[in-house]
Amino acid sequence: MTQSDHILKDAPNAANNPLNWIIRFVKGILVGIGAILPGLSGGVLSVIFGIYQPLINFLSNIRKNFLANLSYFLPILIGAGAGVLLFSIAVEAAFGIYAAQFVCLFIGFVIGTFPSLYKQAGKEGRAASDMIILVVSTLFIFVLMFFGKDLPDVEPNFIVWLLSGALVALGMLVPGMSPSNFLIYFGLYDKMAANIADLNVAMLIPFILGALVCIFALSKLIHWLFDKFYSKMFHMILGLVIGSSLAIFPSTVFPAYTQAGLAASGLSFELALIFGIAMLLIGIIASYLFSKLEEKVDR
Repeated sequence: MTQSDHILKDAPNAANNPLNWIIRFVKGILVGIGAILPGLSGGVLSVIFGIYQPLINFLSNIRKNFLANLSYFLPILIGAGAGVLLFSIAVEAAFGIYAAQFVCLFIGFVIGTFPSLYKQAGKEGRAASDMIILVVSTLFIFVLMFFGKDLPDVEPNFIVWLLSGALVALGMLVPGMSPSNFLIYFGLYDKMAANIADLNVAMLIPFILGALVCIFALSKLIHWLFDKFYSKMFHMILGLVIGSSLAIFPSTVFPAYTQAGLAASGLSFELALIFGIAMLLIGIIASYLFSKLEEKVDR
């Protein structure tokens, strides 16, 4: 039995008690927010919360233990949908004003769980080539995000929303990739958030269809890669997580502490700095306590 088979077998055996359901629902909310939060990746958060590989295994073996797996992932999927909707309706306004501070909260999640991620990446051994892959993937995603430039706006239509949905789904399948950044580059991000908030069916149908096609088209490939190259795949993903997190600082956090950024937020430098550090610490502490809570219940 392969490593993936063990994970696929173990995930749905989690105790289906109310606390466990709520934990998975909260994970889903955070992953959903991360999926459309500029500078972040739903895939990164799914790795942090231990969702990523079991979900890939489920999608690539969807007929195997279908009802048991669906029962396990249902609160995550509901939470993800709620996270996307809640962010589009309510959180977007606050995030627009305090972007750096909210991003610091999510970076805190990464820092707080990094030790467990590193341990998980090396549980089948850690060769020199794995560390090279980690460094290369870290530098690759950092350079890609740091040097990304604005592109011409694209007029939305059925095909554009189809591709946008596939792009957002790709951010779930490739941790570290932030689809929202690309949507911003094309001038589609605000339109996407507004259409989701308004539950615009004309936009949601092609968007969801594109996401589903992307997920089912690539999940089997990713599942196969994990089976054959677990250590290398996980170290690559860990590098993407590190690189994308580091790239958020120059692109989102640091500009908020310039004169223009402080004027936009209405905060003094000192208050903005304290706010950002507080959110970072809250993220670190919350992710640590969240992991301890998980240890008390069967996942």
